Amino acid sequence: MTIVYQFKGSLYINLTNRCPNACVFCAKSKGSKIFNGYNLDLGGKEPTAQEVLAEIDKQISSGFTPKEIIFCGYGEPTMALPVLLEVAKNLKAKYAYPLRINTLGLGSLVWGRDITKELAPYIDKINISLNATDNENWLKIVRPAPKYAEKSFQAMQDFVRCAAKNIKEVAVSVVSNQGIDIKKAEELARSLGAKFFVREYFDAE
Repeated sequence: MTIVYQFKGSLYINLTNRCPNACVFCAKSKGSKIFNGYNLDLGGKEPTAQEVLAEIDKQISSGFTPKEIIFCGYGEPTMALPVLLEVAKNLKAKYAYPLRINTLGLGSLVWGRDITKELAPYIDKINISLNATDNENWLKIVRPAPKYAEKSFQAMQDFVRCAAKNIKEVAVSVVSNQGIDIKKAEELARSLGAKFFVREYFDAE
């Protein structure tokens, strides 16, 4: 299984294939877990913190110098929060590379508490997927699991607000070519205290 991979000069950590959402544009919705030639299918076996750290050490010791180390695979990284925190704590103690999380922003809803305070000592940057400007379109585009659906759009916004208070840099994004009102999305992101950018959609394979 691929638990650490290189992409655009950074190291990415594939902690889990679990996700509270089933976004319409996600490659997994088409049955694929291949990204840029890497097979990110964990086969139901998630890596331990020790396995992740060993693989990162191996790639760095081989001469690769990452711009960032990013928690982002084919799942929502905060679903594996205990492992994420252990890895982040150890990386922060050993290396000076910036640490980033790419997330859907539902981690606090999943865990039933504000997890941004737990992330704050170790994480330098969080990128949060917005992908809709109202609850109706959020449900259509992001397609959260039924147990999260009712509270998910508001929970994502609350996560952004809390992250903006606790994390050094917080950015909110939407995927291009999905019929999303970019201007409204940017206005919402700014109102939540976050930076904003548009992610270009592309075929990961």
